[in-house]
Amino acid sequence: MERSIIHINVADFAVAVERVLDRRLRDRPVIIAPGGAARASVYDMSEEAYQAGVRKGMALRQALRRCSDVRRVSPHPDRYEQAMKEMFRRALPYSPLIEPGDVDGHLFMDVTGTSRLFGPPVDVAWRLHKQVKTDLGFAPIWSVAPNKLVAKVASRLVKPAGEYIVGAGEESSLLAPLPLFLIPGIEAGDLRRLAEFNLSRVFQVGVLTPEQLETIFGARSRFLFDAVRGIDDSPVLEAGRKPPRVIGDHEFPDDTNTAADLERAVYRLVEQAGADMRRQCRATRRIGIILDYSDGIRHIRQTPLQPASANDLVLFHAAQALLQRSWVRRVRIRHIRLIFDRLVFPPAQLELFPRARAQRQKQDRLVGAIDSIRNRFGQRAVQMGRTLAA
Repeated sequence: MERSIIHINVADFAVAVERVLDRRLRDRPVIIAPGGAARASVYDMSEEAYQAGVRKGMALRQALRRCSDVRRVSPHPDRYEQAMKEMFRRALPYSPLIEPGDVDGHLFMDVTGTSRLFGPPVDVAWRLHKQVKTDLGFAPIWSVAPNKLVAKVASRLVKPAGEYIVGAGEESSLLAPLPLFLIPGIEAGDLRRLAEFNLSRVFQVGVLTPEQLETIFGARSRFLFDAVRGIDDSPVLEAGRKPPRVIGDHEFPDDTNTAADLERAVYRLVEQAGADMRRQCRATRRIGIILDYSDGIRHIRQTPLQPASANDLVLFHAAQALLQRSWVRRVRIRHIRLIFDRLVFPPAQLELFPRARAQRQKQDRLVGAIDSIRNRFGQRAVQMGRTLAA
C-alpha cells in the first residue's frame, strides 16, 4: 500500500503564537529574542525580518542593525509548548501515527489506509488546516506526499504559506531541479564536498552511480543515493511515544575522580553516540549528563547545542564543558550517563566566516575518514589517544 504522509508546518512558529496573542505584531518585522543579555541571540523571526537578513542564532545586536524597525519580543517557551499540544490534540482523531516536532510548529501524520473513515488524505489535511486556523488563529502550511522526506521538502517549497500535493511516483521529478540544501539530512559537510565537484542541484547528484558516490562519501553514499531520489522508509512515530534519543552509559570498575579517566569515558560515549546518530542521519540539539557519586548523590545538567551536530569532536567539546560544570564535588564518581536528544536532520547551512568554515570542514573530513576505516577494518582499527588507558 502506498503511504500517505501529511506534514503540517506553522512557519515562524514562535512569532505566529505571539501574533495571535498580540495583534499589534501583525504585518511588521518581529524578532523573538531575550532582552538585557549581552550575548542574546535570535530565537525566531518573522518573514519580514528574514527578508531583511535576520537569521536564527544571529546575535541580537547584529539583527537589530539589519532590521532597525523590528519589534523585539521575549521568548515564552511555555506558550509555544501549549500551542503544540493544541495542534496535536486536533490531529489525533485522524491517526494514531503522529510525530510532532520539538516545539517548532512541525507535525507529521501517517494517514495511510484511513480513506474509508475520513476521506482522501488531501481532505484530511485541508480539514486539519481549517480547524487549526479557526481554533488557534494561525494558518499552517500543509503537504501530502508518499514519505516524510518528500513531504518536508514540499512544505519548504511553499513557505511561508500554501499547500503542496505530491503523488506516488512524482518524488524524483519534484526534487530534481532543487538545490541540494533543501533536502533534509544532507549536511553542511556533504554540501562542501559536493561543491568541490561543482554539484549544487539534486539532478546533478542523481546521475551518479552508487559506486561513484561511495568513492566520495563512503558510508553516507547509500543515504545520498536514496535522498536525491525521494526514497525514505522512516516511519512516523506512534502518538505518545517518547521522542528518539541516544543514551550512553559508563560504569567505572573502580570509582574515580581523576580528570583523565572521566574525559576518557566521556569521549568513548561521544564516539558511540556520534556513530549511531550518523547512521540515522540525525544530529543532536541538546546534550545532558548524569553523574552518580559513590555516596549515592546524583548531579544532572544539560546544555543546548547550536547548530545541531553529530560530529564527535564538536560533541566532545560540548560534553567536556558540561562535565566541568557538573563535576563540583571531590567525592569519587561511580557512573556517567550522556543523553543526546532533540534529534533533527543535520543543518545544511554553511558557516558564514571562512575560518570557522575551514575548521568545521577539517573536523567533518576527519570523522568521515575514521568512519570509513572502521566500517572496513573494524571499530578498533582507529582509536583516539585520549580513549586509551595510561
